[in-house]
Amino acid sequence: MTHKFDWTNPYPSTRTPVFARNVVATSHPLAAQAGLRMLANGGNAVDAAIATAAVMTLVEPCSNGLGSDAFCILWDGKELHGLNASGCAPQAWTPEFFRNKYGADAKTPPKRGWDGVTVPGAVAGWVTMSERFGKLPFADLMAPAIEIAERGYAVPVIVQQKWTLAAAVSELTSQPGFAQAFLPKGRAPEVGELFKFPDAARSLRLIAETKGEAFYRGEIAEAVAAFARQTGGSMTAGDLAGFKPEWVKTISQDYAGHTLHEIPPNGQGIAALIALGILKHHDVRAHRVDSVASQHLQIEAMKLAFADTYRYVGEPGDMAVSAAQMLDPGYLAERAKLISMERAQDFGAGNPVKGGTIYLSTADESGMMVSFIQSNYMGFGSGLVVPGYGVSLQNRGHCFTLEDGHANQVAPGKRPFHTIIPAFLTKDGKPVMSYGVMGGNMQPQGHMQTLVRMLDYGQQPQTACDAPRWRYNEGLSLNVESAMDRDAVQGLRALGHEIAEINDSYQDFGAGQFIWSLGDPAAEGYAAASDPRRDGAAVGF
Repeated sequence: MTHKFDWTNPYPSTRTPVFARNVVATSHPLAAQAGLRMLANGGNAVDAAIATAAVMTLVEPCSNGLGSDAFCILWDGKELHGLNASGCAPQAWTPEFFRNKYGADAKTPPKRGWDGVTVPGAVAGWVTMSERFGKLPFADLMAPAIEIAERGYAVPVIVQQKWTLAAAVSELTSQPGFAQAFLPKGRAPEVGELFKFPDAARSLRLIAETKGEAFYRGEIAEAVAAFARQTGGSMTAGDLAGFKPEWVKTISQDYAGHTLHEIPPNGQGIAALIALGILKHHDVRAHRVDSVASQHLQIEAMKLAFADTYRYVGEPGDMAVSAAQMLDPGYLAERAKLISMERAQDFGAGNPVKGGTIYLSTADESGMMVSFIQSNYMGFGSGLVVPGYGVSLQNRGHCFTLEDGHANQVAPGKRPFHTIIPAFLTKDGKPVMSYGVMGGNMQPQGHMQTLVRMLDYGQQPQTACDAPRWRYNEGLSLNVESAMDRDAVQGLRALGHEIAEINDSYQDFGAGQFIWSLGDPAAEGYAAASDPRRDGAAVGF
């Protein structure tokens, strides 16, 4: 570096939407450009999504890696498809396994280390998408990521901030392989400093050459299993070899003349659908955008949604109630009556029974649109990085509960409750928008808040993305962004909401990417937005 800049910007900055017939939007420009390269080379939106996702494992390692899980909703030009590429618990994982190791009072598997690592699903997700819908050879999709891993990249501003915070977390940095991979000089890289990841390049080459086989049934799988044996993990080569992603039908909710689609459980997308199903019974548009009443209604609807989601959601086969029961219109109408416009409430779960993450979106002029999300969870995940292979492993197992009888209780080969959720909007069976808002339990909240802004208040995607957000935590606790209207914040406090302002938007308020169809994809194309809370970009041609 020839000059030492202050990389902070004290001035408000407004992004404008990008209009193009072929579009990629994600939270790092190099990844977005990698996807665009595939489109320019004759690939489609699926090829672009996979290439973008592969680069994202390198340029935003504080959110995802080669050991991530993933989910996707895609429009193939004629119909909608969902893909669940979230991994399963190792065969050794039983409730007794954790109680014997961590005591009878343990509520969940641990946050860091091997006992939070389920089988990584993202790479299998890439391969599965490519085989069914891709146009380009799979190896071509890995080429940009391999080059970036080998040559390195200058670390951007917001990623560097998160990297630095992670470097101060001893429970993370003490995990085997972490410091060697992500603290190459004994510290997090500085803004603008070159970071290379040759170990990840090695894995990416193997993934490219074998269409992912090396990751699950070859050299990388053997390295993961050997690393587990050496460092106290219970994951085996058999656990990896047995994994396959699952094609699923989306679940949906009609709202304001449109239909929002989410991946069904084991994810939390159903929370956004429940909240919108409750909001339908209140006249949101009667209240000014950003007003106390509008925000209060949305917050209370989201609370009701989370109460049921956290109580009932897990692997579908273990749920005491179905997604259809949770979304039953009559049930949601009754839940909607619980909202008081006079005060904030702490809701419990109802009874519907009758008798972290990176996100990217791509779209092409043939009409294919992809909503894709992958994540390690809680930043760098488990903290474990496989030596020589650069595979940073997620910690999704921490999302299991050890509570007997709960739908999300840990079991061998079971998938945990997941926070990462892609979203997709249609109207009269036609695609309208591919979008997502990453960031822990902010995701369904972001899906709902931005959609209400667009559909109820007519705000264009970039405006809806830029607008200040709130985040519900638990009880009466809320966080709000400092840019939120002062009068609205005071009004919400007066209703009993317990509010804390947070200036760190990276995890707390999520980051969205939006691609909205303007009509004929080969003519009008799309309008795309990318969240200013990250280093990202929407790009197109």
